[in-house]
Amino acid sequence: MSIDSSVTESGRRVAAITGGGSGIGEATSRRLSADGFDVAILDIDITRAESVVCDVIDLGGSALPIRVDVTSSESINLAFAAIHSWRKAPDVWVNSAGIINIAPVTQCSLDDFRNVMEVNVTGTFLCAQRAAQEMIEQRYGRIINLASISAERAGVGRVAYGASKGAVASLTRQLAMELGAYGITANSVAPGPIKTAMTREHYTPETTQALESMIPARRLGNVNEIAHAISFLSSEGASYVNGIMLTIDGGYLAAGVGVTGNVQG
Repeated sequence: MSIDSSVTESGRRVAAITGGGSGIGEATSRRLSADGFDVAILDIDITRAESVVCDVIDLGGSALPIRVDVTSSESINLAFAAIHSWRKAPDVWVNSAGIINIAPVTQCSLDDFRNVMEVNVTGTFLCAQRAAQEMIEQRYGRIINLASISAERAGVGRVAYGASKGAVASLTRQLAMELGAYGITANSVAPGPIKTAMTREHYTPETTQALESMIPARRLGNVNEIAHAISFLSSEGASYVNGIMLTIDGGYLAAGVGVTGNVQG
């Protein structure tokens, strides 16, 4: 079934975004609405989701706020029931919900480690699994997971976060392998240092300055740049893109030595 034959009666496709009430998830909700999707905005903070929904509707879009705890199968099932009652099974599912804990490896508590893994990995798995079950029925779908450059490059204090995002990247490849025959693609995006509420909380001015000096673009990215990448992976133009981790980091992972002889980058 092509995406054109699975649109709603209004002629619009359906996308669902977890963590859609803030940060990258919020920017993605707005971007996919602008692309012509009816958007289900899922967040554990329903007030934030409702605020984004109001903005989307004011701009002529169609959106539904849903409270969801991505670590709970029951909560996820209720979210899918709400989406069905509102429109239809999602054509696109974006797993943007995530948390971070900053602690040295010798001081990260087991509870903190488990909490990050539960939200970032188990939550992504549960949502992707449930979305895949419905997408198999319509033989079409796009699953996009939020990984991170921390999946590829270690950072001080990121033992839980880095491990979780490495797992998300691996999970995405597994999804791609098993779902591709059903017309479903599964990809992840790996943001580099991005200006969000989360990074503002954890980045000191010294951290930001150090990062900017290592990034060839010489700046942190913004949430809209990630949302545009997710927009592409959600599109028909990405129908043969499957199982990748798309890095969006201003060249951070590609960078090496900044000075060679008399040549300075």
